Amino acid sequence: MLTSGMPMKKLKNEAQLVKQAIIVGGNYAEKRGVAEFEGTDSASDKVEYIYRLLVHDKLIQPLAKDQISEPNMKHKLAIWISRQLPEDHPLLQ
Repeated sequence: MLTSGMPMKKLKNEAQLVKQAIIVGGNYAEKRGVAEFEGTDSASDKVEYIYRLLVHDKLIQPLAKDQISEPNMKHKLAIWISRQLPEDHPLLQ
C-alpha cells in the first residue's frame, strides 16, 4: 500500500507509455461513444478523462483520494497500457 507522500516508482519509458495510453484510451472512449477528443484538448484533460473512464469501467484500480494527481494518474495509465501491449513491444524493452 502506498503511503501518502511517497512517489510512485517510474516505469522505463513511462512518458512514451503515457502517450500510447492516451491514444489507446482515446480510441476506447470513442468506441464506447462517451468521448471524442479534439486536437485542442490538453494532454492533462485527456489523462484525467481516460483515467476516470478506466476506473469507472473497472479496468484499473482507483487511486486513493489523497493520491489523485496528474503524475499519479499518468503512472496508472502507463501501468495499464504496459499490460495491454505484447511482451516484445519496444516500449517494454
